[in-house]
Amino acid sequence: MAQSKLNDLAGRFSNGPKGLGTGLKLLALAGAAAYGVSQSMYTVEGGHRAIIFSRIGGVKDDTYPEGLHLRLPWFQYPIIYDIRSRPRKISSPTGSKDLQMVNITLRVLSRPDAALLPDVYRNLGLDYDEKVLPSICNEVLKSVVAKFNASQLITQRQQVSLLVRRELTERARDFNIILDDVSITELSFSKEYAAAVESKQIAQQDAQRAAFFVEKAYQERQQKIVQAEGEAEAGKMISF
Repeated sequence: MAQSKLNDLAGRFSNGPKGLGTGLKLLALAGAAAYGVSQSMYTVEGGHRAIIFSRIGGVKDDTYPEGLHLRLPWFQYPIIYDIRSRPRKISSPTGSKDLQMVNITLRVLSRPDAALLPDVYRNLGLDYDEKVLPSICNEVLKSVVAKFNASQLITQRQQVSLLVRRELTERARDFNIILDDVSITELSFSKEYAAAVESKQIAQQDAQRAAFFVEKAYQERQQKIVQAEGEAEAGKMISF
């Protein structure tokens, strides 16, 4: 485009002085050369990697690091990946071992495997995390949560989190995705279950309170018996 505009401008002045026409042609050639040089280079920013797509051979197997690189204009163009860890929150409702509905939210730090970016692009494209993470997170959460009942999910939360992280990390490797961290940020139950737990806790507290009063009454009774026996012994000693 730029070259054609310069050539048109040179043609308009071709009837003018000979030196002016030659200068404009040289200017057009310089502009075309500068444009060609700019299109032959690309820059990979920090925390990124590049792969090359060729119109002749498709995606190349090489991965290019940060810095300035060369390419063949029109025949090749770079595809840039951000390889820094990115956070993502994923929520999934699932059922526990005792058939209670549980809402779990995961915070996942993920990044593509920099050495396998050509495979990532061929199979998933640039939006690899959108295509993979929600599905495998739901799959792993349902598998892990089904091994625990509702009370265990609360009392053994750390164990559940470690199991989710291990299985999810292994599953993500199938798609050339690296998970730097997986943690459970929220774990909640249905309103019905929460109300049942609250009622159970209240009943336990009432039972403990009743047991306390029974024990207190028993102790008071024993104390009175001991006191009465002591008074009876004292009365016998006085009568003698």
